Amino acid sequence: MTSHAATSAETSPPAEVPVPDAATPVDELRRALAQVRTEVGKAVVGQDGAVTGLIIALLARGHVLLEGVPGVAKTLLVRSLSHALSLDTKRVQFTPDLMPGDVTGSLIYDAKAGEFEFRNGPVFTNILLADEINRTPPKTQSALLEAMEERQVSVDGLSLALPEPFIVAATMNPIEYEGTYTLPEAQLDRFLLKLVLDIPERDVELEVLRRHATGFSPRDLTAAGVTPVLGAADLAAAQASVAAVGASPDVLAYIVDLARATRQSPSAKLGVSPRGTTALLASAKAWAWLSGYASITPDHVQAMVLPVWRHRIQLRPEAELEGITVDAILHGVLQQVQVPI
Repeated sequence: MTSHAATSAETSPPAEVPVPDAATPVDELRRALAQVRTEVGKAVVGQDGAVTGLIIALLARGHVLLEGVPGVAKTLLVRSLSHALSLDTKRVQFTPDLMPGDVTGSLIYDAKAGEFEFRNGPVFTNILLADEINRTPPKTQSALLEAMEERQVSVDGLSLALPEPFIVAATMNPIEYEGTYTLPEAQLDRFLLKLVLDIPERDVELEVLRRHATGFSPRDLTAAGVTPVLGAADLAAAQASVAAVGASPDVLAYIVDLARATRQSPSAKLGVSPRGTTALLASAKAWAWLSGYASITPDHVQAMVLPVWRHRIQLRPEAELEGITVDAILHGVLQQVQVPI
């Protein structure tokens, strides 16, 4: 097979999802998820890669960092996807005074009953949009860790399960860092993907204006024509099918060799952890499944390397001063490591 060169590796998950002719329930699920992209496109223009990335995260049961300047439709993207999948979504604006209980929920005293009852926080949803997650102190950031990793909230000795599916879509502004709190490596490592939403091209931005000129309102997705395509039960079936996608020993060894190459890079202070290799495997499985493959290939691995690993590598200070980027390191790793035939 032909492998991607490093220069052609995707900076976000591939936008196009090839779907075979429907013949089985699994094929129908693939077709429905491809239709989800069409539905989201009725509200969001020019972010096909990010839409596919969010679908991959849902299939792999992982969380997503969305990085982009304000105004590139990060919130609208999550709301539109939730609507097309018939999933519940809630948004939390992370601020310096936000408390952990504002996210997870808290015990409220009921004077009539004479006892405390737990009031669910916004984390009890299917897709939690954590807006500007780096603007809140570490104590509140860490309140999400248990929810993200264990998919539960612990209060007063009780463990309360979160709904299924559950993912966190956290946004970060790459320009404004004043008053922000850097996410610790342990928390960054719990995000499956980091998707970069760029300023749209001229023709895409013109299409956005055309839609607004004809009455489009981002607050009314139904009027925009976004319709639900499938629900939580269908998504659970798709997740089970993704888990059954195979991986040959050669491809598993390829993933490990790529990870080890990041640790040996002279520009990296910290390379990809073993959790990063399992994240790449899960994402490659989801992309292979969406593409109609029964097993992952090196091409699927290469397509997912950048979004899965770009937030897991720490640069050495001297490399940052030289203008070296994590994406450049990953491109180099893809060039250096031998691809299994």
